[in-house]
Amino acid sequence: MLLEVKIPEVGESITEGILVEWLKADGDWVEVEEPLLELETDKITLTVDAEVAGQLEILVPEGATVQVGQAVATIDSEAEPRAVPTAEQPIPAAEEAAQSAAETALSPPAAAAVQPLSPPAGMPQAAAKLEPLKGLSPAVQRMVVEHHLDAAAIAGSGRDGRITKTDVVRHIDEQQRQGVPSDPVDAAPTAASAAVPGQLVELVTERQTRAPMTPLRQRVAERLVDVQQRSAILTTFNEVDMSRVMALRARYKDSFKERHGIGLGFMSFFIKASIDALKAVPQVNTYIDGTDVVTNHYYDIGIAVSTDRGLVVPVLRGADRLSMSELEAGIADFSRRAQARKLELSELTGAVFTISNGGIFGSMMSTPILNPPGSAILGMHAIKKRAVVVGDGVAVRPMMYLALSYDHRIIDGREAVTFLKRIVECIENPERMLLEI
Repeated sequence: MLLEVKIPEVGESITEGILVEWLKADGDWVEVEEPLLELETDKITLTVDAEVAGQLEILVPEGATVQVGQAVATIDSEAEPRAVPTAEQPIPAAEEAAQSAAETALSPPAAAAVQPLSPPAGMPQAAAKLEPLKGLSPAVQRMVVEHHLDAAAIAGSGRDGRITKTDVVRHIDEQQRQGVPSDPVDAAPTAASAAVPGQLVELVTERQTRAPMTPLRQRVAERLVDVQQRSAILTTFNEVDMSRVMALRARYKDSFKERHGIGLGFMSFFIKASIDALKAVPQVNTYIDGTDVVTNHYYDIGIAVSTDRGLVVPVLRGADRLSMSELEAGIADFSRRAQARKLELSELTGAVFTISNGGIFGSMMSTPILNPPGSAILGMHAIKKRAVVVGDGVAVRPMMYLALSYDHRIIDGREAVTFLKRIVECIENPERMLLEI
């Protein structure tokens, strides 16, 4: 029985996407719930899994624009899994004799026999290089060849240890951190992929790389320009002494991880501090809907997560009801599933307040842009030791700059400054969050 693999519905406003990568090759045997393809839309990137086990036949190539409901492959559930010949499974004697007879019949007479041709120079070497690429998806094969990587050295995180594009990107990043030089780009223009109709082609020259903007990046660009045009964005700054939070974390991080099975980071402290500040200054927990101002009396916090395809903002629902360990677990889960393209569209909507931690990349100061329909976003930055005035003296303290961007149409400067000051007070006196004072 043939079952069509169709592009699923992922949201009311999403009608099409790009088939970025096939995770299985044409003719492969697939199991139930095994990832088949990666789909990128203007809002989210996700994988489509197999609904039945069977043999896969691909109908649409990578890079093609596909519509919701379109059949892109079929799965033959009645096909037999392909048997792989092994040393324990020799060719039957009858088949071997028939094959030998056929070869003899096709051979020229002995008198007219010609000398066997030697393989072209470089053929064995080329075959040896292609051997490790067997079993990889076409997109992963291209990346491995382009970057001159050893596929055996890349750790696979896919099903049954399969190497994904994310694994290759992570491997390249690791090489760069270790100072491994990358191979120079050929001077002559090349195409990073075969010229398949509808497929995205990246053109590379010695001085330039030109590639189509992904739908997700196009949508992000549109939304950022739109929010700049529709909102009156203003940013206020403050700085916070991280001494007490860092001391508290250092004192309890080992026991915290032993009990809850997850590390204790700084983000959970800032989420708790933000919720405290939102309760104290509810105007920051508002947004504009037409001519109405809507105030939320619940606390859904957006957490900006960076991926290799851009920034996504999954939402922690009911964050005020979550413990520190549940917050850390939720953040780790978002980060893991964002990298694996497993986030759902419903998890990326509804946040009025967002937190973005540019400090993990070393940023000292920034003016974050609002995440629509949100009205405020808190930017965290790198912790740096600086000389600050403490009392009547000068001391060296670990300091962090904080930035709060807000929509000045509904949030005044007084509320914004009060809100940010409240966060500083909570971080510098973390016991206030526990006592709710």
